[in-house]
Amino acid sequence: MLTPCFNEEANVRLCAEAVAGVMRGPLAAYDYEHVFCDNASTDKTVDILREMAAADPHIKVAVNSRNVGPMRNTVNGLQYLSGDLVVPFIPADLQDPPEVIPDLLAAMGPNIDVVYGVRCDRREPLHLKVSRGLYYRLSSFISGGVTPPNHAGDFMLARSHVIDAVVGTAGGQSYLRGLVAQTEPRHATHPYAWRQREHGKSRNSYLSLIDQAFTGLLSTAKSPLRWAMPVGFVASVLGLLYAAVTVVLRLLNIGGGDAGVATIIVGVFMFGGLQLFVMGVVGEYVLSIHRSVHPPPPVIERERINL
Repeated sequence: MLTPCFNEEANVRLCAEAVAGVMRGPLAAYDYEHVFCDNASTDKTVDILREMAAADPHIKVAVNSRNVGPMRNTVNGLQYLSGDLVVPFIPADLQDPPEVIPDLLAAMGPNIDVVYGVRCDRREPLHLKVSRGLYYRLSSFISGGVTPPNHAGDFMLARSHVIDAVVGTAGGQSYLRGLVAQTEPRHATHPYAWRQREHGKSRNSYLSLIDQAFTGLLSTAKSPLRWAMPVGFVASVLGLLYAAVTVVLRLLNIGGGDAGVATIIVGVFMFGGLQLFVMGVVGEYVLSIHRSVHPPPPVIERERINL
């Protein structure tokens, strides 16, 4: 099990205790390891992790030398997981509750590679619920089916060969659920309630969420690039038709004398906006390709405990 963390001094101990309670209770027949991957915290998180790791050999810690972002930190931490079954993400704030893990395990049949946890009840503001719902529908629509189930996050139970495939091919990509979906595993789902954060403040700002959303779309969708040419062609045809209609109306002396001014303004804004939009889409894909061809330097840990 992996818990990425950054400045979570109020939560890491509670998270470790919650996981230990599950593993000593309904899952007592299973051995486990709980890896905390710290993203260069500046509070007392690392000190608390050291104390916990010294007292419990199940707890293992990797401390990054610099903050590499939440998504990359999670994917980098996967290399330290060695179990046959893997929970690649348990948040330190326990919004995805460890108590659901036995249910994920029960749904893991012999022909299943991944059991996705599906957040059926999000205890968050309405505008975030609506935004996430629209995002999942858009992602599913433009991805061609190679995408996680709607409302499935990184909280899942996966067989080790799926996670090994993700670690081996991640490169510059860091969208965990998208990478898992691209292995096209035989999967099942299990619904659960997504809790509110009780301690501390989330480090995921709205800008960070938007950035993660773009990364997710680019990691799983190829359709926008293929739409660019037909959309541009249709817009050009409509523009030519509109120009032809305008010429006919002028020859028939229909309409005001200054009608062409409005036509030019509308055309400039419409085609200029369309060009900028298509260039933006192409630019995002070029940036994604650049990350894959020239991935950032590997994450360097300044400390490892029990690893």
